[in-house]
Parts: sequence; C-alpha cells; structure tokens
Amino acid sequence: MPVALELLLYLVAAVLFVLGLKRLGSPLTARQGNRMSGVGMLLAIVVTLFDHGILGYQEIIVGMFIGSAVGFWMARSVKMTSMPQMVALLNGFGGGASLLVGGAEFLKAELAGVTPTIDIGITTQLSLLIGSVTLSGSLIAWAKLQEVMTGKPITFPLQKVINGGLFAAIVGLAAYQLIVPQQVLWPFYTVIALALVLGVLLVIPIGGADMPVVISLLNSYSGIAASMTGFVIHNNVLIIAGALVGSSGIILSQIMCKAMNRSLANVLFGAFGGDAGAIGKSSEGLTVRQVTVEDAAVQLGYAQLVIVVPGYGLAVAQAQHAVRELADLIERRGGEVKYAIHPVAGRMPGHMNVLLAEANVPYEKLCEMDQINDDFQRADVALVIGANDVVNPAARTDEGSPIYGMPILNADHAKSIIVMKRGMSAGFAGIENELFYNPKTAMLFGDAKKSLTSLVTEIKAL
Repeated sequence: MPVALELLLYLVAAVLFVLGLKRLGSPLTARQGNRMSGVGMLLAIVVTLFDHGILGYQEIIVGMFIGSAVGFWMARSVKMTSMPQMVALLNGFGGGASLLVGGAEFLKAELAGVTPTIDIGITTQLSLLIGSVTLSGSLIAWAKLQEVMTGKPITFPLQKVINGGLFAAIVGLAAYQLIVPQQVLWPFYTVIALALVLGVLLVIPIGGADMPVVISLLNSYSGIAASMTGFVIHNNVLIIAGALVGSSGIILSQIMCKAMNRSLANVLFGAFGGDAGAIGKSSEGLTVRQVTVEDAAVQLGYAQLVIVVPGYGLAVAQAQHAVRELADLIERRGGEVKYAIHPVAGRMPGHMNVLLAEANVPYEKLCEMDQINDDFQRADVALVIGANDVVNPAARTDEGSPIYGMPILNADHAKSIIVMKRGMSAGFAGIENELFYNPKTAMLFGDAKKSLTSLVTEIKAL
C-alpha cells in the first residue's frame, strides 16, 4: 500500500475516533458514536494488515480469533453488577499490551545491537513504566471491586516515601539505559518489576468510594501508554487514539473529583474511607422509622412527582428492570418520575446511566445533579435505592465529616423520603448517613428487587 494512501486512511480513522468520542458525550448519540469509533478502529486494523512489517497473517488471525472469543464470552457472561470489574480488567489489558509491545521493541533493538534515537528511547521507557503501572494497578482495582481483597484503604508507615523511592529508582534505571546503551538486560527487567510493584502500591491505599475516579484514571493511563507505544512502532493512528483516550480520561477524572469537591491528589493519596467511621457524627440515641410495602405503595401510587435516586445497591440487586416497571405504573396513574444521577454513584463513571439504559429508561428522564437538585423540594417522594454517601446531608452540615463539602443530591428536601436498603450499613465513606434519621425518612428494608416487585403489586391493587 502506498505510504500516502496509508496515512490518508489513518487520518480518516482518527477523524472517526474524534467524531465518535464527541457523540459519546450525550446518551442520545452515544450508540452512533460507538459505531463510528468502531468503524474507525476496523479501518485502522485493515490498513495495518497491509503493512509488510507485520509478523504474519497466521499469527494475527489466531490472535484475533482468541481475543474475539474471549471478548464475546466476557460480553455475554459478565453481569451488569460486575461491569466495573470488567472495565478495570480491560484497562489492565491495554496497559499490558503496551508493556509487551514496548518491551519487544526494546529487546529487539538491544539484541541486534541497535541504539535507538533519544526520542524512541524515552517513549519506550515511558511505555514500559506506564504500561506496567496500569497493568498491576488495574488488577488491584479489579480485586478490590470483586472483593477478592478488602475495598478499604491499605496503608503502612512511610508508604509515600517508599513510592517516591521506587519512582526515583525507575527513572534512574530508565535514564541509565538511555545514556549507557549496552546489551545488558537486568535494568530492563528491573524497571518492569519495580513499575509493577509501584502500580500495586499506588492503588492499595485508595478506598472503595474513590473507585470511579481510579478506574477513569487507569483508563487514561492505558491510553497514554498506547500513545507512547505508537511512537515506538511508528504508528500514527495508535498515537492519536491513545492521546484521545488519555486526555479524555484525565478530563473525566477531574470532573469526578470536582463532583466530590476533592483534588486528584487527595483521591490518590488521601486514603479516603479508612477511619472515616470515627470522624462522622454518632447515631447514638437516634432512631429510624420503618415503612411497610403497603404504606410505601400508597405514597408512590398517589404521588405527583417521584425522584428516584439510584445507587450501587440497585446494581447489586439487579433491580433496574423492576424500578422501570414501577416508574411506568406511577406514570400511568398520572404521576411523573425522574432519575437523579450523581457523578460518582456506583463503582465506575456512568455506572447508573448504563444500568438504567439496560432497562430502557428514557434518556431524557436521567437528570444530572445540577439539573435535578432544585426539583427535590417539589417532589412528593424521593425514592433512594441503594445510594448512601451521595445523599448524606452531613456533606453540608458536619464540618468534621470526611465528605464535608462534597456536592450531594438534595433528597432531604423532598416532602417524603423512602430509602431502600438491606440494612443500616455505612456507605463507602464509612460514616453514618444523617438522612436515615430524618423525620421525613422511612426505611424499607430488604432486597431492592423484591421490594420493588412487591410495590408494583401493591400499587396495581390500589
């Protein structure tokens, strides 16, 4: 294939990536954007297959078959509640791929006695570093989300000092390989080993409350690693695609940090959620008011405006279809139903949006925090399903609370509040939720899916 035609087709693929990413910014155009990005990637793959520098078509076909089979199996078998874990794994796979490609190019040059130019040498070391950190860090994120290990922050003395020392050692060894090129491979393997350890140490002190930000950040890392690898193998479309993923991930991470009124540094190094339970106000002497399914059904059945606040508990119970059925029933009786979406509700960016979209909840009913907060004061019922910290009034009132200053959904401003939970367990921040003890709040304990199904049955009987 002529070089000019190859570059032109890569440019077309890059434009499709940009346009697709733009359309992913809105639920109404997200599917179209996903298709455009997919076409761009297909075009990039086809053009690359015509590159005579590739390994061989047999190896590529086998790799594509295995990868497609694994991807198809994951897409069909992974539950919506496990989607954050899968995203974390995919981020790790991206980092691992960059590590393998960058490492292979480095070894090929070293064993051939070829000294790379300074720019290729630097980007090679960056692909090794960022790829390794992304791989091991994503595996730890997966383990925390999968509850293979504790989701609480893991800290130890001099942790930041050790992390800084590891990073300095990695930079020193990387510089050594650039300045003193020779056929000695121990610095290469040491850089990878130390970077893998650094990835673990960077993620273990991060608590479950910050996992959406961490997943977004690791996604950004995987894009940056891919971009660096693109420089190493002289692939323009990989550079562009990696840069788009890296920059969009950083922007999303900053948006989510703003939604929590915290800095990215505080998320990464603050060990949020570790001893938070000792900081928040005590619930001693306070009581909660329970409600029966029958009474809750009466409130919802005759409400003019119901605002649903979904949280991770909704995902755990797989209750998205049941809440859609409840909303349809309320609307048929003349009421209005809206969904209040907090930016960090759930375990990954956009978790609640994806979950509710699976149940075919209309996009226009999904309202962001700034859009919906003023509507709570005229809502007859705020139905909180599995959400906790994102509706905790302590964020506004308790200066000693670890979530103080975090923007929250104003569920406590509704005329009546029904909270659906399995029990009185604390949220990711590890503190008591003042909303549960509000005189306007009634607790409906039990599995969210079963409770919602019972509510539907009772409302039909009204």
